[in-house]
Formats: sequence, C-alpha cells, structure tokens
Amino acid sequence: MAWHFDASSIEPQQTPQQPGGSFYGLGIAPKILEALTKLSFTVPTPIQHKAIPQAIEGKDMIGVAQTGTGKTLAFAIPIIQRLAQGRGRCLVLAPTRELAIQIDETFRKISPVFGIKTAVLIGGAPMGLQIQALRKGPRVIIATPGRLVDHMERNTIMMADVNILVLDEADRMLDMGFLPSIERIIKAIPRERQTLLFSATIPADIMKIATRHMKLPISVEVAPSGTTVESVTQELFIVRKESKRRLLEKILIQYQGSVLLFTRTRIGAKKTMRMIRDMGHKAAEIHSDRTLGQRKEALEGFKNGRYRILVATDIAARGIDVAGIELVINFDLPEESENYVHRIGRTARAGLKGRAISFATPDQGPDVKNIERLIKAAIPVTEHPELPKETFIQGSGHGSSGYRPRYGNRGGYSGGHGKKPGGGSHGYGKSRDFRSSQPKHSYNKNAGHGHSGQSSQSSHGSQSGGFGEKRPYSPGPRHEYGPKREFGPSHSHGPSHSEKHGQAPHHKPGDNQSFSKFRRPAR
Repeated sequence: MAWHFDASSIEPQQTPQQPGGSFYGLGIAPKILEALTKLSFTVPTPIQHKAIPQAIEGKDMIGVAQTGTGKTLAFAIPIIQRLAQGRGRCLVLAPTRELAIQIDETFRKISPVFGIKTAVLIGGAPMGLQIQALRKGPRVIIATPGRLVDHMERNTIMMADVNILVLDEADRMLDMGFLPSIERIIKAIPRERQTLLFSATIPADIMKIATRHMKLPISVEVAPSGTTVESVTQELFIVRKESKRRLLEKILIQYQGSVLLFTRTRIGAKKTMRMIRDMGHKAAEIHSDRTLGQRKEALEGFKNGRYRILVATDIAARGIDVAGIELVINFDLPEESENYVHRIGRTARAGLKGRAISFATPDQGPDVKNIERLIKAAIPVTEHPELPKETFIQGSGHGSSGYRPRYGNRGGYSGGHGKKPGGGSHGYGKSRDFRSSQPKHSYNKNAGHGHSGQSSQSSHGSQSGGFGEKRPYSPGPRHEYGPKREFGPSHSHGPSHSEKHGQAPHHKPGDNQSFSKFRRPAR
C-alpha cells in the first residue's frame, strides 16, 4: 500500500540566504565534525543547516535549494551517521555520470571515518569492475537509473536491505525519461525506508512521486523553486544566428577566466568547440556522445586549467562542480526553462561572484519570457557596440502573450543553435521581421521541419532533416521526371529495379492503368 499525503498542506520551512552559525548543534556525531573541520567545512549553507537535523532523525524530506549550495553534503552527512549507527544500505540515484561521480567524491570525504565503502554504477564504465565493487559490500551505492536496472536484470545487486533512498536532481531524471526505471527501482526497495529528494526545481511530476512513495515528507525550501543565485550577474544579447560567432569571439577576448558554454545539442557542442579552437582558445567538450574516459579527461582538464573553455550540453552539466568558473555562456537558450537555473548555477558557487551571458535570436522572445517568468526577474538586455542592434520580432518579444510550443508539438526539430521548431514565430506559415523587408520562409505546419530562410549554422539538416548536410530552402516549382503521374515517385532518377530486369513496372492506383483484370468475373 502506497503512502499518501496532501501536498497542499505542506508549509515549506524557508530560511534566509545566510548560512547558519556552525555545524555544531545540528546533531552531527563528533567524528564527522572532526572530519568536517579537517576539510575546512566550518559554516553550513542554508540547505545544510535546515536539512541535516531532519535527515538525521530519519524523516522523509523534500529539499529545494539553488544549484551550488551544498545539497550533496546536506544528505551525505546524515546518511553516513545513520549507517554508522545501524544496519542497512543507502541508494543514491542521479541523472548523469558526472553527478554520480561528484556525489561519490563527497561521500568519500567523510565515509572513511567509519569504514563505510561506496560503489558507483554508471553507464560507460566496465560492468565487471562494478560487479567486483558490489562484491566488496559497499553500504552506499550511487547509480544512474539505467545502469542500476542493468544490474538488477543480471541479478548482480540485491536491494532488500536498502533503508535509505536519495533522489538527487529528480526533475532532471524525469526530463531524461527515467521515470519507468525509477518506479521499477522503488518497487524493489523495502517500503520501510527513509526517502530524501533534493533538487533546485520541484515541478508537478516530482510531487506525484512524493505522493506515491514518501511518508509525510517535510519540505525544506531555502529558496523558491526556480530561484537563481543572487551573486550571478545576468545579461542577454539579442543576436542573429549568423552573428553568434562574432559576438562569442568578442566576449571570449573580454573575459580571461574559465568559461562554461552551453549548447542545446551534442552536435552543436562539437561544432562550437571546433569553432572556439579555431579562434585560438583551449577548449574541450562534454556531452552524451563522449565516452566516460573522454568526459573525465575534459572535466579534469577544465579543473586544472588545461582547458579554459568547456562546451557542454544540459545532460552532462548537472555533474559539473568546478569552483571559480568566471563566466557561463548560454550559446543556445535551453529547451526547458528550468535548465536555465541549473546552467547559471555553475558559476558563483560557494559564495563567489559570477556572470551569465545568454544569446537569444530575434524570434526567441517567448523563450526569454518563459525564463523570466520562472526566475521572477527580468534579464537585462545588453548591446555590443560592434554588432548591429537587434530586437525581438514583433509578437514574440518581451511581454508577448503568444504561446510558443515545445519540441514535438508543432513543426520539427531543427537542432540548431538556440533555434526552436519552425524558424518563425510558431513553426508554420510565414513570419516577417519588421526591421527588414525580406520575409523569412518556413514550412507549413504539415511539413516536418521549420526553416528560416537564413543560412543555418546548425549541424542538423535544414529542410532535409538530416545531420550535417545543409540545403538552402528553395520555394521554387517542383520538378517532375517523365510523364506526370498522380501518385508516382517524385524523385525517380532512372529505371527501377524491375525495369532493369525486364519485368513490368509496378503501378499504383491513379496511374491511369486498367484494373479490369481485378474485377470479379460475371456469373
């Protein structure tokens, strides 16, 4: 029987954005306090100050805090303490490999005090080594949902003794389609357990999980869902797609520190990384097409200064925990508005200051409006003196009430840098930039992929819908080959296979052929 609670009855225990006095007085064991002192952890963050006492008592909890405020340590400390006092194991689910590795690093800072071992189960790593790690009896298992299900199917892991479950960055796991795997994993865990859920955003789907699988959870909210870090200075440039490279080049010259740059697609990340290297900068890429070893090398190189610029996608970004990132660049606006919060949270970590610069094309006014609605603040628009002034297209800029569909609703997926389906305002028909007399064409809504009429820098195809090849859209007359046929093939460039071998060509209805031989004979 599932536990239920009324989510509307929960009153979040909000905390001002000042850290608590110290870790003393939170119910933390002396051995852990000593370890924290050696690590120079002396002042808890707001989420740590509120979450640690509740988690130590064994209560279910939903923790909402901004990215980079110490959520991992907020559940690592009470978990280690509870495991040291009794039996059982802890399972931590994370959406990405990088985040799982980061969580393991945090646990390893304090787990050796009590001789507690950890194991990381992630895709891209050898299954054999993970099985060996499981045989050593780890009491903390950090896993991505997909790889954990693989181990469950092979019977290489038993979870009958798991009494603590942590869902970290749960919203991202749902975005990545892990809900069926999460449900399957939860069914394999005993009901008598403690469940902790942490994230920077808590959408409605997360509350549904809490309703089904948590027992009267306490909501600890140190900042409203979607709140950005106050020490991040945000800027927005309205720039045409063909001018993004030039603007990026100017910005990378202006800022000399480490830069984390986000693209919407992994193919866009590859192209952008090569473009940055052509500018003479040291850059690396991290996305789902890279192997685990390549991703580790890129992240370590970014940490130690071998690469000044790291190009990443949203999928890989959740595990990037690097102190001192000076600048975050949204080369493409995120597909989901919530990811904007996670992106810019990579800078200004641990109380430092940072800057976030976003590029928006003139047709992305609704996307910017959705982000501003989420963060409850307007993003200042900045103009570069060496680039032409741009504004949002009428009907799609700030204050527009028009609805911009998500991917998959209308039009197709263009996959370009910061480009939504359909090119124009809604992915079908024709839209016009009122600053120019040149119209921008796009497919009608029955066509698959939107196209703007401009030269696309996307690695995804334009009207062909394929990858790599770019074909300019031409609304010219359709070519016919041979005699006009109503349902005949529209691109037949030669004889068919049957015609080559002397067989009668196959005809379809509408070819003006006689179908008398198919008629039923008269009786």
